[in-house]
Amino acid sequence: MAMEEKKQHQCYGAAPKTTCRFAKLWGVLLISIFPILNTGLAFDYGDALKKSLLYFESQRSGRLPYNQRVAWRHHSGLTDGLEQGVDLVGGYYDAGDHVKFGLPMAFTVTMLSWTVIEFQHQIAGAGELEHALEAIKWGTDYFIKAHTSPNVLWAEVGDGDTDHYCWQRPEDMTTSRQAYKIDENNPGSDLAGETAAAMAAASIVFKKTNPHYSHLLLHHAQQCTEISYQECHFTSGQRLLGIVIKDYALFEFGDKYRGKYDENIGVVKNYYASVSGYKDELLWGALWLYKATDNEMYLEYVINNARFFGGIGWAMTEFSWDVKYAGLQIMASKLLVEEKHKEHGETLEQYRSKAEHYLCSCLNKNNGTNVDRTPGGLLHIRQWNNMQYVSTAAFLLTMYSDFLLNSNQKLNCHGGSVDHEEILGFAKSQVDYILGSNPMNMSYLVGYGPKYPTRVHHRGASIVSYRENKGFIGCTQGYDNWYGREEPNPNVLVGALVGGPDCQDNFTDLRSNYMQTEACTYNTAPLVGVFAKLLQMEDQKSHDDLNQPLVASF
Repeated sequence: MAMEEKKQHQCYGAAPKTTCRFAKLWGVLLISIFPILNTGLAFDYGDALKKSLLYFESQRSGRLPYNQRVAWRHHSGLTDGLEQGVDLVGGYYDAGDHVKFGLPMAFTVTMLSWTVIEFQHQIAGAGELEHALEAIKWGTDYFIKAHTSPNVLWAEVGDGDTDHYCWQRPEDMTTSRQAYKIDENNPGSDLAGETAAAMAAASIVFKKTNPHYSHLLLHHAQQCTEISYQECHFTSGQRLLGIVIKDYALFEFGDKYRGKYDENIGVVKNYYASVSGYKDELLWGALWLYKATDNEMYLEYVINNARFFGGIGWAMTEFSWDVKYAGLQIMASKLLVEEKHKEHGETLEQYRSKAEHYLCSCLNKNNGTNVDRTPGGLLHIRQWNNMQYVSTAAFLLTMYSDFLLNSNQKLNCHGGSVDHEEILGFAKSQVDYILGSNPMNMSYLVGYGPKYPTRVHHRGASIVSYRENKGFIGCTQGYDNWYGREEPNPNVLVGALVGGPDCQDNFTDLRSNYMQTEACTYNTAPLVGVFAKLLQMEDQKSHDDLNQPLVASF
């Protein structure tokens, strides 16, 4: 991703929105008209689901497996970690460049795991569960390697400054592959907390479907000697998932040695700075560990630190790789339906109040603090890579709609209660906008539909495939011969969700327009389960329509 974009990513709330005010003034009229103009559109959510999972294969670093489906990619980054004497081969490139950034990678895996936890049945019904598990495992395999001892986590391979000087395929990389770590002397509680969350969430996913991998994770996780808290006394049920013990080490490391990772790894500051700090990740990691282990210690951490860490203080209108509060608050509020959590009811109610603020702000039903929308009805947070906020909102709304349905509840907003169908309907409208129901008639999911971005800001996709031409392409040669080409990319980055349109629904398909045409792994990840849910709904509707009795007309 271009450096200018990642700088903008950090300033949540700081992006100028002057031009967006004009869009908002027209919103009441155009938002009401536009959906009427598009009610005839039908979308193949099954195709979108399949393609979204293909995208993660395009972003793989390391030695590609025999069943790699994205044929234009090849092995890359095979010496990652060599200079530091560790094996850091594998993992994901975050976007259109070749740095392996730990924080967004961990959030990507957390979201992939969460989407499988919530919608596993629907993903399996679409025949895509195995691919979803492979996408998660590609990330967790790397995290196991990166967590070389209880208090050491390798945070990044490569650096953005040197990487962005070159426009090369990942197979030809000549840029620095120096690796950077957090440890006791250079803490990074945000990165440790998010990585613990990713591994805990993944442990839930693999608990029943892949016990062999669970045992492998256990083998890699026996590193508890330096942890004093409870001295690693786990139950046999907790030991079933080896990944949990390693999470325990990561979480305790992040909590014991507190600090922001970007204050100790300077090269990340211009790209993925932790503006929200580390307190949200510590709460987030603890709550995921509670879900994975059912150990009350982690729930008590979430309850006891709720106020000091901002869990029941921050009222958010976004959820992203940096800001975890909305996801945390929604997860915590769901605990209220269980009898065993009644003793923490007062604090959990406060979590729910903040969760409802986020959900209602997306639905435009708060009293004054709502998420802006484009004239075409898309949620709009800021101009740089806005789709990342749309996809996370679509996931949280869809998931919470299911929760309300199953618990026979409604969402309480300032303007009154909202039922699960209205919430799901709005989430669907955001997904449909992404797939083509928008003023540009453009699918922002690459490779889906008849019209989608063809000049994605992505090094590998924009240069001839290594498998087709193994001739070396140098650092600046890529800029000279490929970056400025007007022709579409030679390789289609199928399943990538690009940054998307501006606040007035305008989109310019140029490789140099990285604000709009670059895609990130954490953009696509939340949509996997949403696509599966919407596919199930369409299939059920088709089934119901077929079973309707025929009525004769005269």
